[in-house]
Amino acid sequence: MAKILFVVTGADHWTLADGTPHPTGFWAEEAVAPYEVFKEAGYEVVVATPGGVVPTVDRGSLAPEFNGGQSGADRVAAGLEAFGELRHPVALEDVDLDAYAAVFYPGGHGPMEDLAVDAGSGRLLARALASGRPLGVVCHAPAALLAARTDDGRNPFAGYRLTGFTNAEEAQAGFADRAKWLLQDRLAEIGTDFQEGEPWAPNVVADRNLVTGQNPASAAPLARELLDRLSA
Repeated sequence: MAKILFVVTGADHWTLADGTPHPTGFWAEEAVAPYEVFKEAGYEVVVATPGGVVPTVDRGSLAPEFNGGQSGADRVAAGLEAFGELRHPVALEDVDLDAYAAVFYPGGHGPMEDLAVDAGSGRLLARALASGRPLGVVCHAPAALLAARTDDGRNPFAGYRLTGFTNAEEAQAGFADRAKWLLQDRLAEIGTDFQEGEPWAPNVVADRNLVTGQNPASAAPLARELLDRLSA
């Protein structure tokens, strides 16, 4: 059975500009929806985190208001409970990329705290990009791209078309004026071609083997795009 690697944040907080630790982690829908797509298609999923820590779900991502109501929240909670691999992650540092058919990074504010500066994750991303295998990154997870480097010190994602959580969405979420930095700004600074869609609407951008999604609503469509590429 082919395996897909989920690289998940190990952070349980995001440090704001004033030093306040905001409780966070990974965003439930962004992990659960792709997991269900891949499992239904017969893939094995392996979760990796920095240090092999059990990842923390952002409790806000389980609230009815972020899941289209209580029934949606109940579905996501049930999906999270069924995602047993989250409770038994491997250490990101020990991952053998050659063992996986594809790599996927779910978001949440957690990656802004740890994966954005994680050199091990950065090396994995650079290798995955160079390998040509499908690489999916959604919402705040493109923060991890900031840590990627080639052997000569360049960011390998420079020049790629991509998307991620936008400044407009961060403002509407109430964090734009509280964050140390904004994801859209940083991705533009490293030379990517950031493709901004309508706030909260699905937006998936594919460039070569890199497939990115703007927000939680983009997670399932992104997973289906990765699946199409794996099936081609």
